[in-house]
Amino acid sequence: MTEALAPAPQLAAKAHRPYPGESEAYTKARTALIAEEVELRRHLERVAAQRRALPEAPIVTKDYRFEGKDGPATLADLFESHDTLVTYCYMFGPERERPCPMCTQFLGPLAANALDLRQKIGLAVIARSPVARLYDFAKERGWRGLPLYSDPTEAFGRDHNAWHDDGDWPSYDVFTKDKDGTIRHFWGSELGGTQDPGQDPRGAPEMSPLWNVLDTTPAGRGTDWYPSIDYD
Repeated sequence: MTEALAPAPQLAAKAHRPYPGESEAYTKARTALIAEEVELRRHLERVAAQRRALPEAPIVTKDYRFEGKDGPATLADLFESHDTLVTYCYMFGPERERPCPMCTQFLGPLAANALDLRQKIGLAVIARSPVARLYDFAKERGWRGLPLYSDPTEAFGRDHNAWHDDGDWPSYDVFTKDKDGTIRHFWGSELGGTQDPGQDPRGAPEMSPLWNVLDTTPAGRGTDWYPSIDYD
């Protein structure tokens, strides 16, 4: 039997500890906001459970080939010793002088946690540029432990909505590997283009610390600033 959850307003009333000098109006509004934050956390948990409960995923039938720092690699190789693989297609094709700043701001924190993540899952960042160029940029940024791969035939990226005739787009995908070696496409983020008026494209949950931190500030994300590759 599922244990009944305490009402969010009840939890919020217990959670808030007034800060020095806050007004009665602030206390009331902050407590109401905590209740909404509790409901948001619960909604995210429900979505994650619904994702995990997806029916049997489609089988990957193509023999995708990549170039890694140690030479050619298959999709199965990217799993390393795990049964789950997360891939991120990075907007850094050979025609670009510098990679996409928005992709880069996501990959920085991912690189910081890469060694931790790789204890649980396979992890691969894939782009169209030659693999040596990818690692040169990783060295410039101080990224360690983030496996980078080139998609020389572009087959993988095109099949997973990343490489298009009119340019590259990011793509986040999750694959699983059965005990018999069968690889399945478990889930991929498909929220691009679904944003509401006045919003930039974004996922749910938002996986970028940059935007999560800005969302806690009075000004929020704003509409006139984006991250850059280099800052003076």
